Amino acid sequence: MEILIDSANIKEIIRLSDLYPIDGVTTNPTIISKEKEPFLPLVQDIQRHIGNEKMLHVQTLSTTANDIVNEALHLTNQLDGNVYVKIPVIPEGIKAMRMLHQEEVKLTATAVITPLQALMAAKAGAHYVAPYVNRVSNLSVDGTQVVEEIVNLFNTYKLSTKVLGASFKNVDQIKQVALKGSHAITASPDMIDAMQEHLLTEWSVDQFSSDWQMAFGEKTFIK
Repeated sequence: MEILIDSANIKEIIRLSDLYPIDGVTTNPTIISKEKEPFLPLVQDIQRHIGNEKMLHVQTLSTTANDIVNEALHLTNQLDGNVYVKIPVIPEGIKAMRMLHQEEVKLTATAVITPLQALMAAKAGAHYVAPYVNRVSNLSVDGTQVVEEIVNLFNTYKLSTKVLGASFKNVDQIKQVALKGSHAITASPDMIDAMQEHLLTEWSVDQFSSDWQMAFGEKTFIK
């Protein structure tokens, strides 16, 4: 499963990429706005730090197909490397995906709430679909079940589009979508850290260190 950072904070992206096997970064207009920096220089800076092989997902703002296409082509002209253009699954967005698919632009369908939206986006040429797990769950529908249904649809119809789970409130949601076959997840820095944290792991490490020092009086076996 691919793990992406859902953030535009350069310090956090550098820190997490140093620690973990990160596959890329996702952004959206809300995430970008939190950094209070000019848009294009910021996403170019993110790309410089993650390199050209890791994925960078950047979202369009327009709501009509022609304008979405223009924004997408502008992004791909300004950014090098493994760039995916994120487009919401509104009707005009689906139309734009169909147009951009002909231009061989890599696409991520975002703001996915239902399996049928995901199916439509996949048929329109999306390489990834990003269901909003927690937002769906807030509607009294199990967001992790929606992910499973999307995975099953794609398998049934032999579609190559990948599922990129997004919008997580806790690590159990991440675990559940992983168990249900999501090809990728994107999560905030604190959620990615939480994936790796457990009090018993920290206790075990402290115990190893304490027992070693009691026996040998040293913190390391390297002299």
